[in-house]
Amino acid sequence: MDPSGPSTPSPSPSPSSVDSLEAGALEPGSADADVREALGAWLALQQRYAWRPQELVQVLRRGAPVAEILRAARVRPLVGAALERALATLDAAGAVLVPFPSTLYPERLRRLEDAPLLLAVRGLPALLCARCVAMVGSRAATAPGRATARALARDLTQAGLVVVSGLARGIDRASHEGALDGGGFTIAFQACGPEQIYPPEHRELAAAISKRGAVVSELPCGSPPRAPHFPLRNRLISALAEAVIVVEARQASGTLVTARHAADQGVEVMAVPGAIASPTSRGPHQLIREGAVLVERAEDVLRVLGLEGVAGRARTPQPGLPGDIERLLAEAPRTRYELAGALDLALRELAAPLLELELAGRVGRDRDGRLRLLGVLG
Repeated sequence: MDPSGPSTPSPSPSPSSVDSLEAGALEPGSADADVREALGAWLALQQRYAWRPQELVQVLRRGAPVAEILRAARVRPLVGAALERALATLDAAGAVLVPFPSTLYPERLRRLEDAPLLLAVRGLPALLCARCVAMVGSRAATAPGRATARALARDLTQAGLVVVSGLARGIDRASHEGALDGGGFTIAFQACGPEQIYPPEHRELAAAISKRGAVVSELPCGSPPRAPHFPLRNRLISALAEAVIVVEARQASGTLVTARHAADQGVEVMAVPGAIASPTSRGPHQLIREGAVLVERAEDVLRVLGLEGVAGRARTPQPGLPGDIERLLAEAPRTRYELAGALDLALRELAAPLLELELAGRVGRDRDGRLRLLGVLG
């Protein structure tokens, strides 16, 4: 439903109630009136501009208040029964919302000319800001191709990277499963609304990912998995990653579209070679001929990303580091940057132990994006 109309727009939320909440994720189940007002504003903008976000991105980059954007776009915030239905659907799905200005919104997506206005995330929104590699490939993958993807994803997550894919059958599924098998983290982008799972037989996989990763959608609730939505999803998979790895693909396939997105976005394209007689090897071989990095093992990826020699280290954090994090957060809430500075660590060194504490329910985030030790008042 189009929330705009030709009549005089209803009053927009005040800047004090909306813009002050943009530092973190918005919880659909919140009873806080300011949070609900902010949710009404962002959901209305998403419903109107989800398929043409480029019309608003430049305004958002200038830091215009949401109330001003609503007035300029003649969009009415969702209120009343419409807002209640939307929030109930999102809450039942277990999704939180990360708007464009949020500190949890990944910079790699923010640079897109058609960057999503709003991301619905089931799981860990902070994971969107970690170092990621994308793994994509054929839905009709061969058994060797699936085994290769699973092993490669496992090894890459054990080196501290997050594996991003599209929750599709075949290589996507094997990549997500390999990341989880290795005790690592994975992100799945969807081509439908956040309350749905496609394909439906991947519900259990999506549930597992939401516990140790993130299932993400830029589309409004009720959006079906239609063909035009998949290229939209693919541009996000490639944009979030530092490299896109193709494991099996036919020459005319959506996988190669993702690789083209990556090249256009300045993202490194890599490909795993396969049997020369297999149709699913033609896509990777074509990419290699065009200059893609040939990948036979995780070390080939890590070398290009400047992580050579770190394979297998991510599951062995510095002794005492989780305790040091908890000690500092017990003193006072801190941003990720403040915490990294206090511990004399790079942000990427902090990512794995911090996510472990979040998964364990020991650390959470304030509405302003600061990290807080749960159960401790700041």
